Amino acid sequence: MGVWFGCALPDDFGDWQREYWLAYKSVALIDKNYRAYLSFTGPDRVRYLNAILTNNIKDLAPSHGIVSLLLNPQGHILAEIETYAQHDSLLCISYAMIQPRLVETLDKFIIMDDVTLTDETDRYATMALEGPESARIVNELTGVDLNSLEELATKEVRVTEIPCILSRRSPGKFPGAEFLTERPHLEALWQLLQEKVRAVGGGPIGYTALSVLRLEQGIPWFSYDFGEKQIPHEAALETSHISYTKGCYTGQEIVERVRSRGQVNRRRVSLRFSGTIPPSAGEVLTADGKEGGYVTRAALSPALASAIGMGYVRKENNEPGQELDWQGGKAIVTKLPA
Repeated sequence: MGVWFGCALPDDFGDWQREYWLAYKSVALIDKNYRAYLSFTGPDRVRYLNAILTNNIKDLAPSHGIVSLLLNPQGHILAEIETYAQHDSLLCISYAMIQPRLVETLDKFIIMDDVTLTDETDRYATMALEGPESARIVNELTGVDLNSLEELATKEVRVTEIPCILSRRSPGKFPGAEFLTERPHLEALWQLLQEKVRAVGGGPIGYTALSVLRLEQGIPWFSYDFGEKQIPHEAALETSHISYTKGCYTGQEIVERVRSRGQVNRRRVSLRFSGTIPPSAGEVLTADGKEGGYVTRAALSPALASAIGMGYVRKENNEPGQELDWQGGKAIVTKLPA
Protein backbone atom coordinates (compact mmCIF):
# COMPACT_ATOMS: atom_id res chain seq x y z
CA MET A 1 0.00 0.00 0.00
CA GLY A 2 1.00 3.61 -0.50
CA VAL A 3 -0.38 7.12 -0.36
CA TRP A 4 -1.81 8.45 -3.64
CA PHE A 5 -3.95 11.57 -3.87
CA GLY A 6 -3.72 11.72 -0.09
CA CYS A 7 -5.44 8.34 0.31
CA ALA A 8 -4.29 4.82 1.15
CA LEU A 9 -4.21 3.01 -2.19
CA PRO A 10 -2.20 0.07 -3.57
CA ASP A 11 1.27 0.76 -4.94
CA ASP A 12 1.11 -2.65 -6.61
CA PHE A 13 -0.19 -6.20 -6.26
CA GLY A 14 3.24 -7.81 -6.34
CA ASP A 15 4.72 -6.90 -9.74
CA TRP A 16 4.02 -3.43 -11.09
CA GLN A 17 5.53 -4.10 -14.52
CA ARG A 18 3.29 -7.13 -15.05
CA GLU A 19 0.30 -5.01 -13.99
CA TYR A 20 1.33 -2.28 -16.41
CA TRP A 21 1.09 -4.66 -19.38
CA LEU A 22 -2.40 -5.82 -18.38
CA ALA A 23 -3.85 -2.49 -19.54
CA TYR A 24 -2.28 -3.05 -22.98
CA LYS A 25 -2.87 -6.76 -23.45
CA SER A 26 -6.02 -7.72 -21.51
CA VAL A 27 -7.77 -5.69 -18.80
CA ALA A 28 -6.79 -3.82 -15.66
CA LEU A 29 -9.02 -3.43 -12.59
CA ILE A 30 -8.44 -0.14 -10.76
CA ASP A 31 -9.53 0.96 -7.28
CA LYS A 32 -10.48 4.64 -7.63
CA ASN A 33 -11.35 5.36 -4.02
CA TYR A 34 -9.55 8.67 -3.76
CA ARG A 35 -12.65 10.62 -4.73
CA ALA A 36 -15.08 13.07 -3.18
CA TYR A 37 -18.73 13.00 -4.30
CA LEU A 38 -20.92 16.08 -4.02
CA SER A 39 -24.58 16.17 -5.05
CA PHE A 40 -26.40 19.36 -6.04
CA THR A 41 -30.19 19.55 -6.06
CA GLY A 42 -32.67 22.40 -6.41
CA PRO A 43 -34.05 24.40 -9.36
CA ASP A 44 -30.97 26.65 -9.64
CA ARG A 45 -28.33 23.88 -9.58
CA VAL A 46 -27.41 24.20 -13.27
CA ARG A 47 -27.19 27.98 -13.22
CA TYR A 48 -25.17 27.89 -10.00
CA LEU A 49 -22.52 25.41 -11.20
CA ASN A 50 -22.34 27.00 -14.65
CA ALA A 51 -21.42 30.29 -12.98
CA ILE A 52 -18.47 28.87 -11.03
CA LEU A 53 -17.00 26.08 -13.19
CA THR A 54 -14.98 26.58 -16.36
CA ASN A 55 -16.89 24.22 -18.65
CA ASN A 56 -20.43 24.35 -20.04
CA ILE A 57 -22.78 22.85 -17.45
CA LYS A 58 -25.84 24.61 -18.89
CA ASP A 59 -25.89 22.46 -22.03
CA LEU A 60 -24.93 19.18 -20.35
CA ALA A 61 -27.25 16.47 -21.66
CA PRO A 62 -28.99 14.05 -19.24
CA SER A 63 -26.85 11.02 -18.36
CA HIS A 64 -23.69 12.73 -19.61
CA GLY A 65 -20.66 14.19 -17.90
CA ILE A 66 -18.03 16.87 -18.43
CA VAL A 67 -14.70 17.78 -16.82
CA SER A 68 -14.17 21.32 -15.51
CA LEU A 69 -11.93 23.36 -13.26
CA LEU A 70 -12.82 25.45 -10.25
CA LEU A 71 -10.68 28.61 -10.25
CA ASN A 72 -10.14 31.37 -7.75
CA PRO A 73 -10.66 34.99 -8.88
CA GLN A 74 -6.96 35.14 -9.85
CA GLY A 75 -7.46 32.23 -12.24
CA HIS A 76 -5.52 29.65 -10.23
CA ILE A 77 -6.78 26.07 -10.14
CA LEU A 78 -8.52 25.08 -6.91
CA ALA A 79 -9.99 21.79 -8.12
CA GLU A 80 -10.62 19.50 -11.06
CA ILE A 81 -14.28 18.43 -11.08
CA GLU A 82 -16.29 15.96 -13.13
CA THR A 83 -19.99 16.88 -13.34
CA TYR A 84 -22.68 14.36 -14.31
CA ALA A 85 -26.29 15.25 -15.10
CA GLN A 86 -28.62 12.88 -13.27
CA HIS A 87 -32.42 12.74 -13.24
CA ASP A 88 -32.98 15.40 -10.58
CA SER A 89 -29.46 16.38 -9.53
CA LEU A 90 -25.92 17.13 -10.64
CA LEU A 91 -23.23 14.85 -9.23
CA CYS A 92 -19.77 16.40 -8.93
CA ILE A 93 -16.74 14.15 -8.47
CA SER A 94 -13.42 15.52 -7.25
CA TYR A 95 -10.72 14.52 -4.75
CA ALA A 96 -11.15 13.45 -1.12
CA MET A 97 -7.91 15.18 -0.11
CA ILE A 98 -9.46 18.60 -0.86
CA GLN A 99 -12.99 17.69 0.23
CA PRO A 100 -13.31 19.93 3.33
CA ARG A 101 -12.02 23.05 1.60
CA LEU A 102 -13.91 22.26 -1.60
CA VAL A 103 -17.23 21.92 0.25
CA GLU A 104 -16.54 25.17 2.09
CA THR A 105 -15.68 27.01 -1.15
CA LEU A 106 -18.67 25.70 -3.09
CA ASP A 107 -21.05 26.40 -0.21
CA LYS A 108 -19.76 29.98 -0.02
CA PHE A 109 -20.90 30.61 -3.60
CA ILE A 110 -24.48 29.59 -2.79
CA ILE A 111 -25.96 32.99 -1.96
CA MET A 112 -29.30 33.71 -3.64
CA ASP A 113 -29.51 30.41 -5.54
CA ASP A 114 -32.02 27.72 -4.58
CA VAL A 115 -29.43 24.94 -4.40
CA THR A 116 -28.69 22.24 -1.83
CA LEU A 117 -25.18 20.78 -1.62
CA THR A 118 -24.97 17.29 -0.10
CA ASP A 119 -21.62 15.66 0.64
CA GLU A 120 -21.98 12.04 -0.56
CA THR A 121 -18.33 11.05 -0.16
CA ASP A 122 -19.06 8.44 2.51
CA ARG A 123 -21.85 6.98 0.37
CA TYR A 124 -20.16 6.17 -2.95
CA ALA A 125 -17.14 4.32 -4.32
CA THR A 126 -15.76 3.66 -7.82
CA MET A 127 -14.00 0.81 -9.61
CA ALA A 128 -12.68 1.00 -13.17
CA LEU A 129 -11.77 -1.32 -16.05
CA GLU A 130 -9.22 -0.37 -18.71
CA GLY A 131 -7.78 -2.38 -21.57
CA PRO A 132 -8.84 -4.23 -24.74
CA GLU A 133 -11.06 -6.73 -22.87
CA SER A 134 -13.01 -4.06 -20.95
CA ALA A 135 -15.91 -3.78 -23.40
CA ARG A 136 -16.44 -7.53 -23.49
CA ILE A 137 -16.55 -7.80 -19.70
CA VAL A 138 -18.95 -4.85 -19.43
CA ASN A 139 -21.25 -6.46 -21.97
CA GLU A 140 -21.18 -9.81 -20.16
CA LEU A 141 -21.95 -8.22 -16.80
CA THR A 142 -24.51 -5.58 -17.81
CA GLY A 143 -25.62 -6.19 -21.39
CA VAL A 144 -24.39 -2.70 -22.33
CA ASP A 145 -22.33 -2.17 -25.47
CA LEU A 146 -19.60 0.14 -24.21
CA ASN A 147 -18.78 1.19 -27.77
CA SER A 148 -22.31 2.61 -28.15
CA LEU A 149 -21.84 5.04 -25.24
CA GLU A 150 -20.29 8.46 -25.73
CA GLU A 151 -17.30 9.33 -23.61
CA LEU A 152 -18.45 10.29 -20.07
CA ALA A 153 -21.98 9.06 -20.80
CA THR A 154 -23.64 7.15 -17.94
CA LYS A 155 -26.20 4.39 -17.59
CA GLU A 156 -27.89 2.81 -14.56
CA VAL A 157 -27.12 -0.92 -14.54
CA ARG A 158 -27.01 -3.95 -12.28
CA VAL A 159 -23.92 -6.11 -11.95
CA THR A 160 -25.64 -9.32 -10.84
CA GLU A 161 -27.71 -7.76 -8.03
CA ILE A 162 -25.42 -4.78 -7.36
CA PRO A 163 -26.87 -1.43 -8.53
CA CYS A 164 -24.24 0.72 -10.27
CA ILE A 165 -23.91 3.78 -12.44
CA LEU A 166 -21.82 2.72 -15.40
CA SER A 167 -19.85 5.42 -17.23
CA ARG A 168 -17.58 5.21 -20.23
CA ARG A 169 -14.17 6.62 -19.37
CA SER A 170 -11.38 5.88 -21.84
CA PRO A 171 -8.01 7.45 -20.98
CA GLY A 172 -6.21 5.04 -23.32
CA LYS A 173 -6.95 3.87 -26.86
CA PHE A 174 -9.48 1.23 -25.72
CA PRO A 175 -12.97 1.99 -24.34
CA GLY A 176 -12.85 1.96 -20.54
CA ALA A 177 -15.56 1.78 -17.90
CA GLU A 178 -16.19 3.00 -14.38
CA PHE A 179 -18.66 1.48 -11.93
CA LEU A 180 -19.97 3.82 -9.25
CA THR A 181 -21.77 2.02 -6.45
CA GLU A 182 -22.74 2.53 -2.81
CA ARG A 183 -20.07 1.55 -0.30
CA PRO A 184 -21.89 -1.46 1.22
CA HIS A 185 -21.61 -3.12 -2.21
CA LEU A 186 -17.94 -2.27 -2.69
CA GLU A 187 -16.32 -5.52 -1.56
CA ALA A 188 -18.76 -7.70 -3.51
CA LEU A 189 -18.28 -5.60 -6.65
CA TRP A 190 -14.50 -5.78 -6.36
CA GLN A 191 -14.57 -9.57 -5.99
CA LEU A 192 -16.93 -9.97 -8.93
CA LEU A 193 -14.89 -7.72 -11.22
CA GLN A 194 -11.67 -9.37 -10.10
CA GLU A 195 -12.99 -12.83 -11.02
CA LYS A 196 -14.04 -11.58 -14.46
CA VAL A 197 -10.76 -9.86 -15.29
CA ARG A 198 -8.64 -12.79 -14.09
CA ALA A 199 -10.69 -15.12 -16.29
CA VAL A 200 -9.43 -13.26 -19.39
CA GLY A 201 -5.82 -12.92 -18.23
CA GLY A 202 -6.18 -9.54 -16.54
CA GLY A 203 -6.02 -8.44 -12.93
CA PRO A 204 -5.94 -5.55 -10.48
CA ILE A 205 -3.23 -2.92 -10.89
CA GLY A 206 -1.73 -0.46 -8.45
CA TYR A 207 -0.86 3.17 -8.79
CA THR A 208 2.81 2.65 -9.64
CA ALA A 209 1.72 1.09 -12.95
CA LEU A 210 -1.18 3.51 -13.36
CA SER A 211 1.10 6.53 -12.99
CA VAL A 212 3.26 5.26 -15.87
CA LEU A 213 0.20 4.69 -18.06
CA ARG A 214 -1.08 8.21 -17.43
CA LEU A 215 2.33 9.70 -18.23
CA GLU A 216 2.37 7.80 -21.53
CA GLN A 217 -1.16 9.03 -22.26
CA GLY A 218 -0.19 12.62 -21.44
CA ILE A 219 -2.86 12.82 -18.73
CA PRO A 220 -1.86 15.09 -15.83
CA TRP A 221 -2.82 14.33 -12.24
CA PHE A 222 -4.32 17.01 -10.02
CA SER A 223 -1.99 17.90 -7.13
CA TYR A 224 0.93 16.17 -8.89
CA ASP A 225 1.10 17.90 -12.27
CA PHE A 226 -1.17 20.91 -11.72
CA GLY A 227 -2.88 22.68 -8.88
CA GLU A 228 -3.20 25.99 -7.10
CA LYS A 229 0.14 27.31 -8.37
CA GLN A 230 -1.02 27.10 -12.00
CA ILE A 231 -3.58 28.73 -14.23
CA PRO A 232 -5.26 26.58 -16.94
CA HIS A 233 -3.02 27.66 -19.83
CA GLU A 234 0.13 26.90 -17.85
CA ALA A 235 -1.27 23.45 -17.08
CA ALA A 236 -2.17 22.91 -20.79
CA LEU A 237 -5.83 22.35 -19.89
CA GLU A 238 -7.31 25.22 -21.88
CA THR A 239 -8.74 23.01 -24.64
CA SER A 240 -9.98 20.10 -22.50
CA HIS A 241 -11.43 21.77 -19.40
CA ILE A 242 -12.73 25.17 -20.56
CA SER A 243 -15.63 26.51 -22.62
CA TYR A 244 -15.04 29.87 -24.30
CA THR A 245 -18.70 30.38 -25.27
CA LYS A 246 -20.61 29.64 -22.04
CA GLY A 247 -20.46 33.09 -20.43
CA CYS A 248 -19.07 34.27 -17.12
CA TYR A 249 -17.53 32.13 -14.39
CA THR A 250 -15.12 32.71 -11.53
CA GLY A 251 -11.62 33.40 -12.89
CA GLN A 252 -12.81 33.94 -16.47
CA GLU A 253 -11.22 37.36 -16.77
CA ILE A 254 -7.75 35.92 -16.23
CA VAL A 255 -8.37 33.02 -18.61
CA GLU A 256 -9.52 35.38 -21.36
CA ARG A 257 -6.61 37.74 -20.78
CA VAL A 258 -4.10 34.89 -21.16
CA ARG A 259 -5.96 33.56 -24.18
CA SER A 260 -5.76 36.92 -25.95
CA ARG A 261 -2.10 37.32 -25.05
CA GLY A 262 -1.39 33.86 -26.43
CA GLN A 263 1.58 32.91 -24.23
CA VAL A 264 2.46 31.95 -20.68
CA ASN A 265 5.96 31.99 -19.23
CA ARG A 266 5.91 28.31 -18.32
CA ARG A 267 3.83 25.45 -19.66
CA ARG A 268 3.27 21.81 -18.80
CA VAL A 269 4.96 19.44 -21.25
CA SER A 270 5.70 15.75 -21.58
CA LEU A 271 9.34 14.75 -21.18
CA ARG A 272 11.54 11.81 -22.14
CA PHE A 273 14.75 11.32 -20.23
CA SER A 274 18.01 9.71 -21.23
CA GLY A 275 18.42 6.38 -19.46
CA THR A 276 15.97 4.37 -17.38
CA ILE A 277 16.32 6.06 -13.99
CA PRO A 278 13.63 8.74 -13.61
CA PRO A 279 14.30 12.03 -11.85
CA SER A 280 12.48 12.90 -8.64
CA ALA A 281 9.56 15.29 -8.51
CA GLY A 282 10.88 18.83 -8.30
CA GLU A 283 14.10 18.04 -10.16
CA VAL A 284 15.42 21.22 -11.81
CA LEU A 285 15.83 21.33 -15.59
CA THR A 286 18.41 23.64 -17.13
CA ALA A 287 19.09 25.05 -20.59
CA ASP A 288 22.49 26.57 -21.43
CA GLY A 289 23.33 26.49 -17.74
CA LYS A 290 20.22 28.46 -16.74
CA GLU A 291 17.11 27.25 -14.95
CA GLY A 292 14.58 26.22 -17.60
CA GLY A 293 11.92 24.33 -15.70
CA TYR A 294 11.25 21.45 -13.31
CA VAL A 295 9.83 17.93 -13.21
CA THR A 296 6.44 17.22 -11.62
CA ARG A 297 6.26 13.43 -12.01
CA ALA A 298 8.42 10.79 -13.70
CA ALA A 299 8.64 7.02 -14.02
CA LEU A 300 10.16 4.22 -16.09
CA SER A 301 8.08 3.29 -19.15
CA PRO A 302 8.49 -0.43 -19.91
CA ALA A 303 7.12 0.05 -23.45
CA LEU A 304 9.61 2.80 -24.26
CA ALA A 305 12.47 1.33 -22.19
CA SER A 306 13.08 4.87 -21.03
CA ALA A 307 12.21 7.22 -18.19
CA ILE A 308 9.37 9.61 -19.03
CA GLY A 309 7.60 12.35 -17.15
CA MET A 310 5.91 15.71 -17.06
CA GLY A 311 7.11 19.09 -16.02
CA TYR A 312 6.92 22.83 -16.52
CA VAL A 313 9.34 24.38 -18.99
CA ARG A 314 9.92 28.02 -19.86
CA LYS A 315 8.42 29.23 -23.15
CA GLU A 316 11.78 29.58 -24.89
CA ASN A 317 12.52 25.87 -24.25
CA ASN A 318 9.16 24.09 -24.39
CA GLU A 319 8.70 23.22 -28.06
CA PRO A 320 8.75 19.47 -28.91
CA GLY A 321 12.26 18.28 -29.64
CA GLN A 322 14.02 20.82 -27.47
CA GLU A 323 16.60 19.46 -25.08
CA LEU A 324 17.27 20.34 -21.46
CA ASP A 325 19.67 19.03 -18.85
CA TRP A 326 19.16 17.55 -15.41
CA GLN A 327 21.70 16.09 -13.04
CA GLY A 328 21.10 12.57 -14.40
CA GLY A 329 21.35 13.36 -18.10
CA LYS A 330 19.18 14.85 -20.83
CA ALA A 331 15.46 15.67 -20.95
CA ILE A 332 13.73 16.01 -24.31
CA VAL A 333 10.41 17.83 -24.64
CA THR A 334 7.85 15.60 -26.36
CA LYS A 335 4.44 16.50 -27.71
CA LEU A 336 1.49 16.01 -25.35
CA PRO A 337 -0.97 13.47 -26.80
CA ALA A 338 -4.08 15.12 -28.28
